[in-house]
Amino acid sequence: MRKFFLRFVVFAAAFMGGATSIMAQEAAAPGRLQVLKKNFIDGGWEFMTLVLICLIIGLALCIERIITLNIASTNTDKLLSRIDDRLADGDVDGAVEVARSTPGPTASVIHEGLKNLDGGAAAVEKAIISNGSVQMGLLEKGLVWISLFIAIAPMLGFMGTVIGMIGAFNDIQAAGDLSPSVVAGGIKVALLTTVFGLIVAIILQIFYNYIVAKIDSITNRMEESSLAIIDILQKNKVFK
Repeated sequence: MRKFFLRFVVFAAAFMGGATSIMAQEAAAPGRLQVLKKNFIDGGWEFMTLVLICLIIGLALCIERIITLNIASTNTDKLLSRIDDRLADGDVDGAVEVARSTPGPTASVIHEGLKNLDGGAAAVEKAIISNGSVQMGLLEKGLVWISLFIAIAPMLGFMGTVIGMIGAFNDIQAAGDLSPSVVAGGIKVALLTTVFGLIVAIILQIFYNYIVAKIDSITNRMEESSLAIIDILQKNKVFK
C-alpha cells in the first residue's frame, strides 16, 4: 500500500505539473473543462496549486485506505464456521491455522485469542481485547491526515480570498475610483480560491465519511466475532 501511495503521488505530481503548463498556454474555449482550466488560472496559481496539492494527496490517502479496508473486510460468518468445524473435530492447531491464514483484522484478533488457549478463558479474552485495540489503530491509520487536508483546503481558499480582497482595495486606492471595472478582477480571484477550496474539502469529506463508516462496520463485526469465538470455544469445551 505504501508503494501504491508513493506511485500515485508521483504520478499526480507529474500530471499536475504538465496540466499547469498546458493550462498556462491554452486559451479559454467553450466547454466545462476549458472553463475549469481558465478559472484555475484566474484564481492565482499560488493558492490554487496549494489547494490542488491538498486534493491530490488527500485522494491518494483516501484511495489507499479504501483499498486496505476492502481487503480487510472478510466473511466473518464463514471464518467462524470453519474454526467451529476444526474445534468440533478436536483440531485446535487447525483452527489456529485457519485464523492465521485468513487476512483481515477480525481473523488477526481471533488468531491472537486462539494462541492463548493454554491460559484459559481469561487469557483468551485479554489477548482479544489487546489485539483489538492494535487493529483499531491500524484501521484508522491515515485518517488524521485526511482530516488535516479537509481543514486546510478551505483555509487556503479563504486566505486567497482575503489576499484577493486586499489587492482589490489596493486597486481602488491606486485608481481613486470605486467603479466595478477596477475591483471586479480582484474580487473574482478572491472568490475563485474560496470555491476551489470548498470543492476540495467537500470531495475529501465524502471519502472520509465513507472510510469512517467502513471502519465502524469492520469494528462491529470484529467485536461480534470476538464474542462469538468465546462461545464457540466454550461449546466445544476447549476450556472450562
